[in-house]
Amino acid sequence: MADFMKMLQQAQQMQGKLQQMQEEMEKLTLTATSGGGMVTATADGKGQIKRIRIDPTAVSAADVEMLEDLVLVAITEVQKKAAAAAAEEMQKVTGGLNLPFKMPF
Repeated sequence: MADFMKMLQQAQQMQGKLQQMQEEMEKLTLTATSGGGMVTATADGKGQIKRIRIDPTAVSAADVEMLEDLVLVAITEVQKKAAAAAAEEMQKVTGGLNLPFKMPF
């Protein structure tokens, strides 16, 4: 019975650490650019886009498709950074264990 209580206590500690990690990820600010800085995407650590900045020189009615591509690249890159940051934090919380579940964000 003592082993079960110890496991329960460890699970509760892990849950607390995961909650703290989620809160820290929300506070994290990540950026990615494309087109040599013409488009900048900013996201939190969960990958939620918070801001898109577009340099006015990137706006051309004759080439909207290029601007769309630049925005897509910037968003994709910042979301990759957020996923990498979340994975790194998860490694810290789990002590390097490779747990078989995904983050809830």
